[in-house]
Amino acid sequence: MTDSAQTAQLDRHSLPARVVVIGAGNRGDAYADYALLYPEELQIVGVAEQRAERRTQFAQRHALPPERTWSDWRDLLTLPRLADAVLICTLDHQHAESAVALAGLGYHILLEKPMAPTEAECQRIVAAAEAAGVMLAVCHVLRYTAYTRALKKLLTEGRLGRIVSIEHLEPVGWWHQAHSFVRGNWRNERESNPMLLSKSCHDLDWLSSLMDQPCTQISSFGSLFHFRASERPAGAADRCLDCPVAPECAYDAARFYLGQLEQGNTGWPLDVITADLTEAGVRAALRTGPYGRCVYVCDNDVVDHQVVSMQFQDGATASFTMTAFTRARGRETRIFGTRGELYGDSRSLRVFDFLTQETLEIDTEELSTEPASAHGGGDFGLVRAFVRALRTGDQRFILSGAQASLASHRLVFAAEAARREATVQRL
Repeated sequence: MTDSAQTAQLDRHSLPARVVVIGAGNRGDAYADYALLYPEELQIVGVAEQRAERRTQFAQRHALPPERTWSDWRDLLTLPRLADAVLICTLDHQHAESAVALAGLGYHILLEKPMAPTEAECQRIVAAAEAAGVMLAVCHVLRYTAYTRALKKLLTEGRLGRIVSIEHLEPVGWWHQAHSFVRGNWRNERESNPMLLSKSCHDLDWLSSLMDQPCTQISSFGSLFHFRASERPAGAADRCLDCPVAPECAYDAARFYLGQLEQGNTGWPLDVITADLTEAGVRAALRTGPYGRCVYVCDNDVVDHQVVSMQFQDGATASFTMTAFTRARGRETRIFGTRGELYGDSRSLRVFDFLTQETLEIDTEELSTEPASAHGGGDFGLVRAFVRALRTGDQRFILSGAQASLASHRLVFAAEAARREATVQRL
């Protein structure tokens, strides 16, 4: 769709899209902030959040009256439809119930990734949305960045020829792994998901979008290598505040979280561990809460490194590596084509042309038309696309729709089956 056609459509739909947010945690906050910048496009008209403090903070931020706040999203089932759509950002195992029920009431759905912990639940969500005739977009934010748009344009123009293989790296970062996947909500498969689903369904979805063809075979290897009791340093305490070896430990929670406070960062990840963003509040959280635990004695069981190998319909291949043991930085990708080679680091692209032996360099940040947001602008890029779909009724704005997201989730489930069973899964 051309820019002029998009503008004409939006001119005919001048009212902002109305959305109820379900789950006012970090992701719900991040997406809803779009409404504060662009109130003419998006209006938050309600919030359901079980934590009273987060619910109150969110309501104040978006000027919501008490009658538009709920502790349980199920309260919406007893009311007339209040909005065009819902933004579902609850914990992953709660997605299916709310998405299916609210689709049945006619709400369009923007659903945080992953869709759900099982393939069957993902299928239920898609079936419910399609039966109700509502739009479903999954928050695969990597599809919505200026970086991805520029990369896809190079591929479409044939600058690399045909893709032969891709190497893709997700450098989680040592502190992010400790925060989210050792101490945090996504540490344990029983309470959340496998690491590949929680963190890296983004990446398999993104690789699928680049290849633009079915994956036919997939295999995977990975394990919990380091964050376990056998790696615990001699003399280490159960909590970092009491630990005599903390000065030599890269994962010391006190150094990290108090350091964030000293740097003036009161957002993520600090606001996850406590709402009292003072030194006393942070220390109290580390003394009693999960984020002050030694990383070697937590109840985590998700992998801290994993590789996935894929073969696609035309014989091209892709390999994906997720690892905790890096400095935190953007994803890195190498694409090898019949005409050229590309390297990207989530911001810059470098293309070497075999024929001319010249290198083209592109700084995609200079191409961005989105306001600054997380994931390289992908957070707001996603919301803007969904809002435009709501205001025009045109699903083509949505790049991560029901069937595409279901297909890439199936890749994740197949990769996990391959890892557990030491097999190659044929799709």
